[in-house]
Amino acid sequence: MLQIQELCKAYDSHTVLDNINLRIQRGQLFGLVGPNGAGKTTILKVLAGLLEHDLGTIVLDGEETSTRERRGCTKISYMPDYFGVYPNLKVYEYMEFYTQLYGYKGKEARKRIEENLELVSLYSKKDEYVETLSRGVKQKLSLARCLIAEPELLLLDEPSSGLDPRACREIEEVLHTLQKKQITIIISSHILHELSRICTNIGIIDHGKLIIDGRVEDILKMEEKSKPLRIRFTEVNANVLKYLDSHALISNLIIDGTQVMMQFQGDSLEEASLLSALIRDGAGICYFAREESSLEQLFLEITKGES
Repeated sequence: MLQIQELCKAYDSHTVLDNINLRIQRGQLFGLVGPNGAGKTTILKVLAGLLEHDLGTIVLDGEETSTRERRGCTKISYMPDYFGVYPNLKVYEYMEFYTQLYGYKGKEARKRIEENLELVSLYSKKDEYVETLSRGVKQKLSLARCLIAEPELLLLDEPSSGLDPRACREIEEVLHTLQKKQITIIISSHILHELSRICTNIGIIDHGKLIIDGRVEDILKMEEKSKPLRIRFTEVNANVLKYLDSHALISNLIIDGTQVMMQFQGDSLEEASLLSALIRDGAGICYFAREESSLEQLFLEITKGES
């Protein structure tokens, strides 16, 4: 659905995007994560045609596109991280305004308004004024507005920022529904545990560079070997310590009473082999596991020491 090649953007001497290369398949829900100022919003604005890039190409659905073409393309819809409102409009009037901008009238306009308000569970609020809505409801209304033209690529900049857990879950459910319709979604967020639940793929960006991208489970699996292995024994004897210290896949062995922490550069089968060998040697083991792997840990490791 989308291919980004060597995308660059700079303001004077400050590089915002540095040779970004990315391929996103149709129907993927792609999470773009990174520290503040990493370039997430800039990427989304460039893709939406709201910002001109300096170098690189953007191929949408097999065709290279210019900034002007993307800006006027109904295949793309962009939801910013803030909600610009017309305070004197009601919810239905707000949606009606945008359907008219897209050229829909009469029955077709009513159909699109009602379907999208129902999708985000806002039809019951159609006669309420926009300015009286909570932030979470405004975000859902903004999302409904994005769907009027039935886009194929949906760009969401921090859609869950500042929302309570219930509102976040409601947005999440809508995104799952859209993904089932094969709409490609790119979402930027700092709420990493949320991305791990809803995204099929993620990309981590830092200082304008795409550090890593791929399927969520593949990235976490790749990181698994770097996670420390923790073993807690009923007692620790010299033979056990000697065996661990001489093991080819073990390094950074740390002993704290009956608890041992180490770097183990093996896969799950080699972990099982290590556990079996220790038990055969008579070791009493009450805990044997890797430290938990998560997107938060991966994010902190990749961007450590950066502000």
